[in-house]
Amino acid sequence: MNKKAIIIGLILALALGGGLYYRSHHDEKGGEEHAGHTEAGHKEEKAGGHEEGKEHKKEEEGHDEHGEAGSVKMTAAVQKENGVVVAAAKKQRLAGSVSATGKVEANADRIAHVSPRISGKIVAVRVSLGDSVAAGQALATLDSVELGEALNRYRQSKTKLALAQSNMDRIKGLVEKKIAARKDILQAETDFKTAQAELHTDEERLSLYGVSSSDLTGDNHKRLLLPVRSPIGGIITEKHAIVGELSDPSRSLYTVADLSSVWVLVDINEKDLAKVHKGQGAIVTVGAFPDMKLKGRITYIADLVDEATRTVKARIEVANPGRKLKPEMFATVELVLAANAPPVVAVPEDALQDLDGKKVVFVAEHEAEFAARQVQAGRTAGGMVEIVSGLKEGERYAVKGAFILKSELKKGEVVDEHGH
Repeated sequence: MNKKAIIIGLILALALGGGLYYRSHHDEKGGEEHAGHTEAGHKEEKAGGHEEGKEHKKEEEGHDEHGEAGSVKMTAAVQKENGVVVAAAKKQRLAGSVSATGKVEANADRIAHVSPRISGKIVAVRVSLGDSVAAGQALATLDSVELGEALNRYRQSKTKLALAQSNMDRIKGLVEKKIAARKDILQAETDFKTAQAELHTDEERLSLYGVSSSDLTGDNHKRLLLPVRSPIGGIITEKHAIVGELSDPSRSLYTVADLSSVWVLVDINEKDLAKVHKGQGAIVTVGAFPDMKLKGRITYIADLVDEATRTVKARIEVANPGRKLKPEMFATVELVLAANAPPVVAVPEDALQDLDGKKVVFVAEHEAEFAARQVQAGRTAGGMVEIVSGLKEGERYAVKGAFILKSELKKGEVVDEHGH
C-alpha cells in the first residue's frame, strides 16, 4: 500500500514539473513576439506622425500661398523715385452706372447743306472733301443769267435815283427863284424817294443772292459771278459741285459739318428708363481709342418704346476734340447714376493688378515691404473698384505704382528660378 502511494506521488510530481516547464518556455517566446509587435507599432506610429506632420505643413504652406502671392521689398527712396504712393484703404460711396451701346452721328444742329440761291452754271470749285472752311468762305462760283438781270435792274435803279436827285435839286432852285410852282418840288421829292426805294430793293435782292456791297462798288463793266458761301465753319463731308454743270437752289453742292461736337445715339433698356433723365452725365468710349474717355450729357430721350427691342432712343452730346469721333463709329456709353448705395472699401483701378490670373493689391507690410494680397473685386464706377474681400478699411496699400511693384515681384521670381 505504501509502495503504491509512492508511485502515484512520483507520477504527479513529474506531470506538475512538465507543466511548469512548458508554461515558462511559452511565456518567454510570447513576450519576445509581443515586444517585436510593440516596437513595430511604435515605428509605424512614428512614421505616420511624420507623414501627418508633412501633410499639415503642406496645408499650412498652401494656405499661405492662397492668402499672399509673394512680397517685394523697396526702400522709401526707390518708392518715391518710381512714383509709388501708399495710403490707407477707406470706404466711400460708389456711383452706379447703366451701360448702353450706340452709334456716333454728326450733330444735326451743326450741319449745313450748301446750295446756290439762284440758278447758274458752275465755273469754279474752290474746296474739296475733307477741307476745313470758315463761315462765309466761298466754296464755288456760278455764272448766272438771273444774277445778270438783277444786276442790270440795280444799275438802272441807281441811274434813276441819280436823275431824280438832279431833278429835285433843279426844281428847288427854280422854286427859290419863283419860276416853278411849289407843287413841282413836292412831285420831284416823291420821284426821288421812289427811286431811292427801288435802288434799296435791288440792293437787298443782290445781297440775298450772295453779292456783297464791295462787289457792287467795283468796275461796272466787269461781269459779276455769283459766289456760293458756307453759312457755318466746319469740314466738307460731301461734295457734288462739278465745273460746267448747271445748279439751282434745289440741289446741294456741298455738305459742311461742324464735328467739334457730335451725337451718340444709344438704346436704353426699358427697365433702366427710370434711372436716366435729360441732362444726365455720360462717359463715351469707342473701340478705336479704348483709353480715351469722353464726357457728355443726355440732351434728348424719346417718348416711344421700340416694340421689337423694348428700348428707348436717347441722344448724348459729346465734345469731340481733335475730331477723333467719326460718324458711324460704334460707341459704348456709361450713364453715371447717383451714389446712393452704402459706402464700401474701394481702390483706384490702377491699384488693382492681375497676377497669375488673380486680382491683387500690394499691401504695405512694413515701410519697405509690400505683400501682393489676393482680393475679390466688385463693381466699378468712376475709376474706382469695390473690394469685396481681401482688404480691410484702414490697411495701407499702394494707391499708385502698383504696376511697378508687380514688375519687381515678377523680376524676383525669374531670379529665383535661375538660382535654382
